[in-house]
Amino acid sequence: MRVLAAMSGGVDSAVAAARAVEAGHDVVGVHLALSETPAALRGGSRGCCSREDASDARRAADVLDIPFYVWDFAARFTADVVDDFVAAYAAGQTPNPCLRCNEKIKFSALLERALGLGFDAVCTGHYARLTAGELRRAVDDGKDQSYVLAVLTQHQLAHAMFPIGDTEKPAVRAEAAARGLRVADKPDSHDICFIPSGDTRAFLGARVGARPGPVVDHATGEELARHDGVHGFTVGQRKGLGIDAPAGDGRPRYVLGIEPVTGTVRVGPASALDVRTIDAVRPVWSAGHAPADRFPCVAQVRAHGGLAAAVAVPSADGLRVELDEPLRGVAPGQAVALYRPDDAGDVVLGSATITGAH
Repeated sequence: MRVLAAMSGGVDSAVAAARAVEAGHDVVGVHLALSETPAALRGGSRGCCSREDASDARRAADVLDIPFYVWDFAARFTADVVDDFVAAYAAGQTPNPCLRCNEKIKFSALLERALGLGFDAVCTGHYARLTAGELRRAVDDGKDQSYVLAVLTQHQLAHAMFPIGDTEKPAVRAEAAARGLRVADKPDSHDICFIPSGDTRAFLGARVGARPGPVVDHATGEELARHDGVHGFTVGQRKGLGIDAPAGDGRPRYVLGIEPVTGTVRVGPASALDVRTIDAVRPVWSAGHAPADRFPCVAQVRAHGGLAAAVAVPSADGLRVELDEPLRGVAPGQAVALYRPDDAGDVVLGSATITGAH
């Protein structure tokens, strides 16, 4: 099988490519150039997609003795991931750029080009498993990335490979060292790769501009503070609210809701964050269709954590998820991923983009 290995320059994608080679596949390595100014991006453990990462990926390909190329997807990445990220925050939403990158870049733009060139699959270093066409959680719970892959369609999953999903991270590093890969001890990337400073609020402010508005108490409507733009807030946020005095009961306040049209940020107690129903749109089903008109599942609203047993009710234009127990910090723009309740909740059923919760 001809396999295109996406090599980010990190240890995970290098070992994934090595395993594809060892399995007897005809493997070609490719590094995605996603930034129009790669020299400005952070190196080491503070980011990815930098020139340093491209060099690390090339050296790994040399060790594996496979062809290696750098493909420029910067314009597509800017339009589909960066611009989408900025627009979502400006609209009072909380997007997940890693999920969007998987959906729009790695398993859309890259996969389309790979299939057009005669490759059978795209191989990545994601921590997830594919068993009989089903997307499953990784063995390493702490590294599991099935949540950000739950947006993939049946067609995309049929042409995907996740070779390291059955291995815990320390063993992946040990394997890389044994194979002579210099990235064995390279720190994991953190934060958002296209924000070199790590300051998301400043990054968004430079692109959205100042749009002042009030921070108000959700119960009384009292204005508690002013802000420079709703892009600086997300549901569940506690710090950086700009409120001088504590609540009357002395308890902390949290962002409960964001109204982008009026620029209003509503705050209140942690208990007011509890939601039992999630509404979402654009559902994607891993099997190509919903399991049933109404079915039990495990819902997950964040990449790590935020799980609850639930019942999902698909409709013609979206999805409603009725939670058995409340979840907190559920924000519009996030994804809700649904897992099959048996098999320890390992099998992904699908996902959708959250529009509201109550």
